[in-house]
Amino acid sequence: MPTHPPPKIAWVLGDPAGIGPEIIAKSLADPGSTHVCQPVVVGPAWLLQRGMQVAQVTVKASPCEAAQLGAYPPGMIPVVDDGWPPLDFPPGTLSAAAGTLSIAMLRRAVELARTGAVNAVVFGPLNKEALRLGGSPHGDEHHLVAGWLGETEFGEINAAAGLFTTRVTSHVPLKDVPSLLHPDKIVRAVKMLHATLVWAGIADPIIAVAALNPHGGEHGLFGDEEQTVIEPGVAKARAAGFPAVGPFPADTIFVRARRGEFHGVVTMYHDQGQIATKLLGFDRGVTIMGGISLVIMTPAHGTAFDIAGKGIASPEAFQAAVRLAAQMAGRRRA
Repeated sequence: MPTHPPPKIAWVLGDPAGIGPEIIAKSLADPGSTHVCQPVVVGPAWLLQRGMQVAQVTVKASPCEAAQLGAYPPGMIPVVDDGWPPLDFPPGTLSAAAGTLSIAMLRRAVELARTGAVNAVVFGPLNKEALRLGGSPHGDEHHLVAGWLGETEFGEINAAAGLFTTRVTSHVPLKDVPSLLHPDKIVRAVKMLHATLVWAGIADPIIAVAALNPHGGEHGLFGDEEQTVIEPGVAKARAAGFPAVGPFPADTIFVRARRGEFHGVVTMYHDQGQIATKLLGFDRGVTIMGGISLVIMTPAHGTAFDIAGKGIASPEAFQAAVRLAAQMAGRRRA
C-alpha cells in the first residue's frame, strides 16, 4: 500500500486580538503537533511573531508563496502572508479591523484548500461579533465558508473525548426550535454526522438521536415532537441506510454514549449538545465544519479575550483539531 507524506494543513492565526496567535505559536514549537502534518501558517508574519513573543517560543518560519509550498525546505515553517500591513490589535479588544483581517486570512486558507495547495484547514478562534463588524453578512464563520464554497447543506459538528455530536438547529432562539424541526432535517444531520465519523476512522458508526422534551415527551404528556417529528426522522434515516437509533431522553443519552453504546449524538438544539461536549473536554474540544467538501475545523473554545496576550492559554484544543484534521485528510487522500 503506498504511503503518503503527512498532509499539508493550513494553520490560520485567528482573531489577532484573541489567543489564536499564541496557541498556534505554542503548537508550532510542539513536535507532537508538527509531526502529524506539514503546517502552513496563514496570516501576517508579524502577527505570528507577536504570538511567539507572547508564548515565549521561537520557531523557524518564513514567508512563502503558495506555489512554492511543495518545495519548501524541511524544518522551516512556511507562512502564506498576503502582505497584510502591521496594525495594533490590543489583546482582548473587539474591533472591525480584527474582523476584516480574520475574514481575509480564513478566505485565503479556504482557497488554498479548494485548489489543493493544502489538504485541510485548522483556524484559530474567531469572534463572531468582530466578523460581523469586519464585513461578514452571516452570524458565524460556518455560513461564511459555505457561502464561499457554494455549499447549501452543512452544519457544526463537535468532537470531545472521542464523542461526536451535531444538532438539527443551531444559533436560534430556544422558543423557535420546535417550529424549525422537520424529519428531513433530522435525516440531514444524521447523514452529515455519519460521513464525518467515517472519515474520522469509525467504519460502522452508531448514531443516537436525542428527544426534545423532558423524559422524551412521555408519550405526549410533555410534548409530542418525538412522535410527530423526531421518530419519523429517525425512521427515514434508517430507511436511507444510516444506523440511527432513538429518540432517547436528552438527560441520559450522553451517559449511554460515554458507556460506548453510540459513536455520535444528534441533538435538537445548541445547548442540548454543547453543554455535554464542553463538560467532556472544554480544553480539548474541536468544532468541525460538517457537510462541506473540505476538511475544516477549529478549537471549540472562543477567542478568550480575558486571557489573550498573557501567554497562559492552553493549545490543547488547537492541537486536538490538528490531529483530527490530519487523520481525516489522510483518509480522504488514501
